[in-house]
Amino acid sequence: MKKAVAPLPPIDGLAPSCVALIPGPWPTMLAFLEEKFPYLEPGVLATRLQNGEIYDDLGQAIPADSPYQPGSYLWYYRTVRSETRVPFEIEVLYRDDRIIVIDKPHFLSAIPAGRFVKETVLVRLRVLLGQQDIAPVHRLDRETAGVMMLCLDKNSRSAYQQLFESRNVQKTYEAIAPYRADLALPLVHRSRLAHEDGKFFSMSEVPGEPNSETKISLLERRGDWAHYQLEPHTGKKHQLRAHLAALQIPILNDPWYPVVLDDKGDDFSQPLQLLARELKFIDPFSGQERVFTSRRSLQWPAAADMTQA
Repeated sequence: MKKAVAPLPPIDGLAPSCVALIPGPWPTMLAFLEEKFPYLEPGVLATRLQNGEIYDDLGQAIPADSPYQPGSYLWYYRTVRSETRVPFEIEVLYRDDRIIVIDKPHFLSAIPAGRFVKETVLVRLRVLLGQQDIAPVHRLDRETAGVMMLCLDKNSRSAYQQLFESRNVQKTYEAIAPYRADLALPLVHRSRLAHEDGKFFSMSEVPGEPNSETKISLLERRGDWAHYQLEPHTGKKHQLRAHLAALQIPILNDPWYPVVLDDKGDDFSQPLQLLARELKFIDPFSGQERVFTSRRSLQWPAAADMTQA
C-alpha cells in the first residue's frame, strides 16, 4: 500500500488517526470498521459515518453506505467520551531549536493511547507550543514521573532516537520500595522479560537468555522502606517495575506489579513512587555532554520510620 499521508490538519494538538483498507470480504466500509473495532459500543461507528466524521485519503467524508474499497486509508479523529483531567502540569526543563526536555508529572500518558487522548504529554505540548511536529524521542509509562525528551525538529528526530536505540543515553531512576536486609546492594539484576500468558500489558520474568539488565543501589533506608537508585542498561517495557517486583520489593503504589489492581492510577493521591531522575548523553549535533535532572521528589509512605540507616 502507498504511504499514509494525513489529508486533515491536527485539531487541538491531536493529529488524525488512520486505518488501512486491506483486501477482504466486507461489503461496506461500516462492516469493515465494525469488525476492526469490535470493542466500540453498537451504533457508534454508524453514527460517526452519518455525522461525516470518517474521511477518505482526499479528506472527504465518506457516506454511511460506502462500498468497501481496499488499497487506501480511512481517517478519523480519536475521541474519548469522558477523559478525566490530570491535575498536574508539565514543567519545561530545557528547550532549543531541536529538542524540548520536560519534567513529566505522574499520571500523564506520553502519547494518545487507550482511554487517554488529550490528557497526554504530546497533545498538551502541541497545544502549548503551537507546534505540530513535536514527537517523543523515548517514552515514560503513564504512572512514572520525571525527565522526558521530545524532538521539535522532525529532521533531527532520528539522530536523537538513535542515541536511545544504541544505548548511548545514561538513564538514572529512583524509587521507593520495601527494604530487604538480605539483599546485598548494589547489585546488577538480569533476567528475561516477556508478556505474561494472556496478558498484553504486564511483563514477567521467564526462563531463558536475559534480555534486561538493571543496576540497583540503596540511597537511604527508613525502617521497612528504602529509597533506591535504578540504572537500566536495557529498555524493556516495565523493566524497573518488573525487576523490583521479582526481587520482592515492588515499587510503592504500583497498580500493575506484583498484583494487577482494578483501579490503575485514577487515584491521584497514590502516585507510583518511580521517578526518571536524570538523562545524560553526548548531543549528536553539538558534541557536548547534556545532563537533564528532574526537580521532582518521591514521597515516603506515612508509616516509614524516619530513622536513617
